[in-house]
Amino acid sequence: MLLFVSAAHAQYLWIDEKGVKQLSDRPPPPSVPDKRILKAPGKASFNPDAAPMEEPAAPARSGPTLAERNADYNRRQSEAAQAAGKAADEARQRAETAANCDITKKNQQAISDGIRIANYDKNGERYFLSDAEKAEQEKNNRKVLAGCK
Repeated sequence: MLLFVSAAHAQYLWIDEKGVKQLSDRPPPPSVPDKRILKAPGKASFNPDAAPMEEPAAPARSGPTLAERNADYNRRQSEAAQAAGKAADEARQRAETAANCDITKKNQQAISDGIRIANYDKNGERYFLSDAEKAEQEKNNRKVLAGCK
C-alpha cells in the first residue's frame, strides 16, 4: 500500500516560459530549465523562505509592434500621396509646356509665311503687327522653341 501512496505523491511544479506556475503529475517538457522546476520527485521541495527566483526574461520581440507598423504604414501612405501629387504636377507641367510649344510653333509658322498678324490694344481696338514687332515676336518665339526640344 505504501508503494501506491508514493506514486500518487509524485507531482511536479514548474514555471513555464510565460511565467505561469504549472502543476502536473507528469514531468515538465525538456525545454524547461532545471532552475525553473520548483518541485519534482527526488528533488528538494520548494522553500518559500528562500530568496525569490528571478522573473523569466520577457520573450525577445521578433518584429515591430503594432503601433510601429501602423506608423510605418501611415508614413508610406503619406509618401505615396506626395509622390502621386508630384507626378500629377509634373504631368500637368509637361502638358502645359507641350501646348505652349505647339502654339509657339504655329505662331512662328504664321510669321515665317508672311501672314498678317492682328492684335488688340488696351482699348480693344484691333491693329496689325509692324515688321519690327514681327521681328521681335520671331525672336521671342525662337527662345521659346529652343526650350521645346
